[in-house]
Amino acid sequence: MPTITHLDILPIATPAIADDLDSASETLVVRVTDENGVTGIGECDAAASVAESFLTMPGAHFWNQSPMEILQGRDPLELRANWEALYEGTIYSGRRGLGIHALSAIDIALHDLAARQIDQPVYKLIGGACRSMLRPYATIWPGMPHERSLTQMLDATFELFEKARELGFTAFKMEVLYFDLATDSQLVDAIRQGRKHLGDDATMMVDFGYRWNDWHAAKWVIDRIEDSNIYFAEAALSHDNLRGHARLSKQTGVRICGAEMAATRFEIREWIEVGKVAVVQPDINRCGGFTEIIRIAELAAMDGVQVIPHGWKTGITAACARHFQAACPNCEFIEFHAPELSTSLLRKHLVSPEPELRDGCMELPSGSGLGIDLNDDFVRQHTVRRCDG
Repeated sequence: MPTITHLDILPIATPAIADDLDSASETLVVRVTDENGVTGIGECDAAASVAESFLTMPGAHFWNQSPMEILQGRDPLELRANWEALYEGTIYSGRRGLGIHALSAIDIALHDLAARQIDQPVYKLIGGACRSMLRPYATIWPGMPHERSLTQMLDATFELFEKARELGFTAFKMEVLYFDLATDSQLVDAIRQGRKHLGDDATMMVDFGYRWNDWHAAKWVIDRIEDSNIYFAEAALSHDNLRGHARLSKQTGVRICGAEMAATRFEIREWIEVGKVAVVQPDINRCGGFTEIIRIAELAAMDGVQVIPHGWKTGITAACARHFQAACPNCEFIEFHAPELSTSLLRKHLVSPEPELRDGCMELPSGSGLGIDLNDDFVRQHTVRRCDG
């Protein structure tokens, strides 16, 4: 097979809203090219400038090599071998955290490239279709409160509910990052209003945005919304409070989930064994790419745990989630950051095409690789700095 000749590292940014929470305002795109000029793309969800520095660093010793130099001359189809070479070659400075986030972008790009070389969709490289249709949920994010009242925040949320419903969604995640704007009692009422607005037939998830440190407080709220048929409760406790998650999971019938910021199967194993969560939400562009999330899914399946990846980024990550769900038996839903519900220019314009949604479902991905292409004009306009290797 044609071997890898070089990598392009593209930090891309658009204007961000001050004091808001939108990780889709910037991204780091990796483009891998083989000797025939075929390319694959990937991205990571991390500070773009810092991830760029990691990927372009010069090699220092055996366990601190340059990721770009490791890959040159390698066969893209040797996906797991390439992952291991990158992991072992950067373990000194990148064993967890940002190093794995950055390597995720490369692994995604390698899968895209390898699948394009054999003219097949990525999901066939990672196990093949295990379902006939995909089921996404729409994340309903009205933005940070700023000067808005709780009533105004709910009105904005309900408007987005209706827009998502018009797009064809039947599953919705209500973001309730209200902070001091709402007491716990008011939060319960807001979620009940959300369920009433959606109706009984819709699937409803809730994201609490790491609201509590005390699992008892989280339980008080979750107990009072359990009759609203909540599919899962996300980010109820601070991210690394695994023992608190375990106590909460034991005390409620609602699925408790987390791990959106975790990297590698080793961290996810802690969430399953110590945190006792029912759902893990690793981001494909943070946890180690396709290679690692497939390992995570196999690990999770042994304990009956679902893998529903976090996916608040660009169309690259959205495409990754579709291929993953196609090939993963224990992925009942995927988060879908719909461009029509987003203010992010990157989400709207970085790649195309977008999938069609009908009656809450999408067809399996088609075409070679991820089935998407970069908007080259947009990339040229918004690349902050470019380093070629």
